[in-house]
Amino acid sequence: MRLIFLSIVLCLYAFLINAENLPNCNWDNQNSTTCINIFKTNNTSKISEKGINKTIITKEDIEKSGLSSVNDVLKTISGLDVFQNGPSGQQSSIFTRGAESNHTLVLLNGIAINDQSTTDGLHDFGQDFVQTIQQIEVYKGSSGAQFGPSAIAGAINLITAVDYKNKYSISGFDERNNSFDGNFTNITGNGWHLNFKGAKNQSNTNSAKAGGNENDDSDNFQINLNAKKWIDDNTTINSTIYSRKTKSKYDSSASAEEGYLADNLMYAFQSGISRNYKDKDDNLILHYHAYDRDYQNEGFLDEYNSESITFKGERKINTNENFSFGFGSEYKYDWGKFENRGSYKQSLKGHIDDLGLFTNFGYKVSDRSNLSLYGRLDNHKTTGLNQTYKINLTTTIENFKIGVSHSTGLRNPSLYELYGAADYNYKGNRNLDAEKSNTNEVFASYDLHQNLTIKSTSYRTTIFDRIEQTSDYTSYENKKLNLNQEGLESELIFNGENQKISLFANFSKSKTTNGSAQLRRPDITYGGNYFKKFNNSLVGIFDINLNYKFTGKHWDISSSNVEVKSTHIINFAATKNLYGSIWNLNISNLLNERYERPITYSQDGRQLRIGFTRKF
Repeated sequence: MRLIFLSIVLCLYAFLINAENLPNCNWDNQNSTTCINIFKTNNTSKISEKGINKTIITKEDIEKSGLSSVNDVLKTISGLDVFQNGPSGQQSSIFTRGAESNHTLVLLNGIAINDQSTTDGLHDFGQDFVQTIQQIEVYKGSSGAQFGPSAIAGAINLITAVDYKNKYSISGFDERNNSFDGNFTNITGNGWHLNFKGAKNQSNTNSAKAGGNENDDSDNFQINLNAKKWIDDNTTINSTIYSRKTKSKYDSSASAEEGYLADNLMYAFQSGISRNYKDKDDNLILHYHAYDRDYQNEGFLDEYNSESITFKGERKINTNENFSFGFGSEYKYDWGKFENRGSYKQSLKGHIDDLGLFTNFGYKVSDRSNLSLYGRLDNHKTTGLNQTYKINLTTTIENFKIGVSHSTGLRNPSLYELYGAADYNYKGNRNLDAEKSNTNEVFASYDLHQNLTIKSTSYRTTIFDRIEQTSDYTSYENKKLNLNQEGLESELIFNGENQKISLFANFSKSKTTNGSAQLRRPDITYGGNYFKKFNNSLVGIFDINLNYKFTGKHWDISSSNVEVKSTHIINFAATKNLYGSIWNLNISNLLNERYERPITYSQDGRQLRIGFTRKF
């Protein structure tokens, strides 16, 4: 109770100081213009935010790509490697810059939603579809440090917001893959902006049967409710309800066809108050989410449940053009229960809590240079006090920008690692220490031309006290061997009037201190994206989007280490406004590449999807 009280007091403190009002806010419903930029980076002030490198995928970008799942969108981002245990709806994980999948923090509107009931406390991207998502933000390396624990490799922020473009859409080709969704917004007489998004996705494709034709069904249903209310010219109430439910069949091994059933439910509620002034930005947030995962396996039902509640308060202050700072607190309480009814009957439960205090400073050293500092102190139930920090310096000389940063990070053990149970003789370890990391980065960008930019980032990360399973798989322990990750990311971007071309190449190494390479980590990836708007006298105006990604060969594990071949994946999409509707043609895996990633899990070959969106 002491920690909860302290957290709430610190949160409320941000609202006690008066400030000058902003000019009156005018809504433009037709242009979907909002008075507050909801896409501001969390835990940063105005100047410190300038040192943050992030990739933003907007709703418009997603629609142009023709991709249907968050998984597929993230596959197109440089530095991210997606491994999915089968096609749509199957369990998926993200490796950012060669780090472990649980080193990428996943957020919903700025609040962590990693599933603490999973083995590593990670997020399953295989169940997220794009219809109810307004924007995706990707933070790699030290850019994710300001979000707190579990962002060692970076962070992915899924943003839901009031969408003022009412619409419905239908997509599919045959009984194997289809989806439909709708979006509706209403502004009430008393000023509430109410928004509903709903979507259903269905697939019937290969699961784990390597090289075979065996199908496993997957059904996904999502809803998202958003509400916004202006209290006065500078105060708003924002609320979100997000839920997804997926039922899917899965196989226990590459050769099996049992069709075990997974029933996964996730729901989240978030509400907050925001006050915005000329020099201050205050936020107070309450967030709750829960995961309920059931697995029917050989006649037995295994249940994994976790719940989480978060209180967060933050103030950003811009004192003048040369200095800004922010501070806040975040209290998070997680609890979970694990029940197995197979041959190893176990029922275990536990809880963890964490109080985090954070601050940031931004200083304009000169007209060319900015310095930003970030610090955080966490008090965790099992790992105790841990501090992390980040320092970043950027300098601009005409068309050339360079930045250097150093950051530390940590990942606390998950509920499963501490208290979990499984259908073999596994029990969690309540004496685990937190994983810790050091990251150094050098960033540079150069505007070769008005519309042409080249960017490059060099990085090195060392992770200490790694949490891994024991050799007999009966528990978890902290490993003494450190993990070293280093690499180089480069990107070339051309922005024309009616076209955009982006090319990227990534070179990375992920090894332990004894020289052992990490599995499922390709050393080389490269690719690009091409978007073009055409105006043809015969067919009129239409858009095309072409995406290509090469993933180099890498090692994976089955009964022994095996080498997975490289892949060339091309996705094509075309959109056209016809008879008042936007029609979309999407061909994924255009070359019909047959591959497994991870090994023994077949991925979809060429797929054709046709759909339309009607806006009103």
